[in-house]
Amino acid sequence: MAALVSGLVLIFGGMLMDVNRVWLIRHVTSRSLGSLAPGYASSDRGVRIYTGLVRAIGVIVLSLWVLSWSVEIGGLLLVAGTGGFVVLSAIAITGEVKTYHALKH
Repeated sequence: MAALVSGLVLIFGGMLMDVNRVWLIRHVTSRSLGSLAPGYASSDRGVRIYTGLVRAIGVIVLSLWVLSWSVEIGGLLLVAGTGGFVVLSAIAITGEVKTYHALKH
């Protein structure tokens, strides 16, 4: 039951973050973190990628609950969530590296 609630909270939280992208950029992700300048998450595309990561983690957690009553559906959700997480992570890392290099020059 905890996996169901946690997964749904992550999925809906990611959706809520996505809907409020402009507010997130303005008030959270565009702020410097000590000596670190704002990175990829301070762009609209970056926020969309990171909120997608939150939702992908939610799908992975939710799949653990679904696995308890359906191995096929739970397995499919697990593969989809993991695949999404891997792809979105690669995009986020690439975006962060490009943003960092652009700041250095």
